[in-house]
Amino acid sequence: MKSLWNDAEAARCRTELELRVYSSRLLGRDSSLVLHGGGNTSVKLRECSLLGEEEDILHVKGSGWDLETIEAPGFAPVRMAHLAKLARLEALSDPQMMNELATHVTHAGAPAPSVEAILHAILPYKYVDHTHADALLAITNTPEGERHARAIFGKDTVLIPYVMPGFDLARLCARRFAAEANAGTIGMVLMNHGIFSFGSTARESYERMIGLVARAEEYLAKHGAWELPPARADGISPAQRLELAGLRREISACAGFPVVLSTHSQPKYLSFARRNDVAALSQQGPATPDHVLRTKRVPMLGRDVGAYAAAYKEYFSRHAPSAREPKTLLDPAPRVVLDAGFGLGCAGRTAKDAKIVHDIYSHTIDVILRATALGGYRALPEKDIFDVEYWDLEQAKLKKAGAPPVFTGEVALVTGAASGIGKACVEALLKRGAAVVGLDLDPKIEDVYKRADFLGLRCDVTVESDVVSSLETAVRAFGGLDMLILNAGVFPGGRRIDSLGSGEWQRVMQVNVDANLALLRECHPLLKLAPRGGRVVVIGSKNVPAPGPGAAAYSASKAALTQLARVAALEWGRDAIRVNTIHPNAVFDTGIWTEEVLAERARHYGLTVESYRTNNVLGVEVDSRDVAELAAEMCGPIFAKTTGAQVPVDGGNDRVI
Repeated sequence: MKSLWNDAEAARCRTELELRVYSSRLLGRDSSLVLHGGGNTSVKLRECSLLGEEEDILHVKGSGWDLETIEAPGFAPVRMAHLAKLARLEALSDPQMMNELATHVTHAGAPAPSVEAILHAILPYKYVDHTHADALLAITNTPEGERHARAIFGKDTVLIPYVMPGFDLARLCARRFAAEANAGTIGMVLMNHGIFSFGSTARESYERMIGLVARAEEYLAKHGAWELPPARADGISPAQRLELAGLRREISACAGFPVVLSTHSQPKYLSFARRNDVAALSQQGPATPDHVLRTKRVPMLGRDVGAYAAAYKEYFSRHAPSAREPKTLLDPAPRVVLDAGFGLGCAGRTAKDAKIVHDIYSHTIDVILRATALGGYRALPEKDIFDVEYWDLEQAKLKKAGAPPVFTGEVALVTGAASGIGKACVEALLKRGAAVVGLDLDPKIEDVYKRADFLGLRCDVTVESDVVSSLETAVRAFGGLDMLILNAGVFPGGRRIDSLGSGEWQRVMQVNVDANLALLRECHPLLKLAPRGGRVVVIGSKNVPAPGPGAAAYSASKAALTQLARVAALEWGRDAIRVNTIHPNAVFDTGIWTEEVLAERARHYGLTVESYRTNNVLGVEVDSRDVAELAAEMCGPIFAKTTGAQVPVDGGNDRVI
């Protein structure tokens, strides 16, 4: 491990708090030190209040902030005098502690201080850094972890046995530090938890952390436990979407709500999942209690991809919550699934949560393998894991969280998603909490959004192999399919029947009808497995009830698509899939309405372009967002008992009315 400190970058920091931000971000850059909000840092400053009174303030990382991106407002300013008084108490519940911290913050808009604020306060150093370094966890999660730690760190660190984070840990550290620290003390090791460093400057504290972790890495290397064994794993099945969707359904049933399930089949994960001892290694628990709150349980379930149902259902039947359990208990569903068939599965309430689980467990595998090479992986006892999992503070957090957005944990697929109505549908679904897969022929679909809950795939929906491949990729990313928005279509320029060629007719039918038939057919098995029932919304057209001259191919194709949707509604009701159709008209902010087409249609009706835009009963212009909002609502609870419906979004058309 190397120091990333840069004197030129540090020179741009004007205050000690800015230096605290800078060195915190250096720690955050290295995922082997901290992950997704893990770890915390602080600085003690002398500040003047509004009344002109000077007081010592601890600026400690606040809840919800990540060290990699933290800014000055991410540090909660807490009065040191009060923290010192709290540290002298014999007992203090964690909810009481958090209340005391919150009521002694000097800025009303500050985040909640870290649960380890008192621990930072009692350490007699200006700057304090705390990480959950992988190398340290690999060493302390072994049967002889304490012996290894003492051999590595000697007398310049204080060694603390494991105690759950909170007031009890702060009190123990205060006593042990007072008894064991000396003039040469530069750090503190918390067994099975993490490591502290401190110093009089930001650089000193940061580089002491780097030096301490480097010692741990060198020790592992010396004992042949640093270089990970090469990951070799072949034989992954190319098509597993139905099995994975079935697994997601079972996990969702156990959780009591839909989840996103991402799967990862790189050699590292396949190799680990196929180890003969993987059941013993993976069932012990996380490498640090900080990760319990993010991964919950970590079961290794069925190892044969063809035998999902029996293995998973048996697990869920044993772990499903009973009706007598308090509703605030954490759900028993797994967050991590290891399977010889696909490798690693990561479940979360959202795509972001699933990504966090993946990142944490990827590092956990490294810790397990290194600990195993050093003498055997041994995590905390089950009781300690349980105590953290059902911690008062975690339960309070669950109660405070409130209801998530309506489509949280659900997955939607939108065709023609790069622009117009399709893009607006993506935005409407993301806003409601769904993970969304967008398909489009335009390559720009891959870069429409850069976020964990969106996957853009270039796909020609008229090529069935493209459709099948896209669905496989979508399910590996998010676990299944709950909602399907059939939006992709073409609208050729006006052409009367007597001049309509067969080639143009067939091209329109191929995109507007044949492609949607293939999508419906291939998506049906996935929609059947949707935890809350599948939903399909078809974007039709006003031309179905009221066709216009010069649009024979388009009108006929949309009419055929509407009939296809009606039949699907009849056939799929028994599968708890509802199918509804929206008929928009004159939505001009879409790709099919080029300036040329718009001008031609306006001339056809003897109108100016401006008057053509609002040529409806209400005299309003309809845009893509109007259609998308209705499409999203049709997938929601308001339309839970509606199928086979056809709803216009056209401002009122006199020919339709």
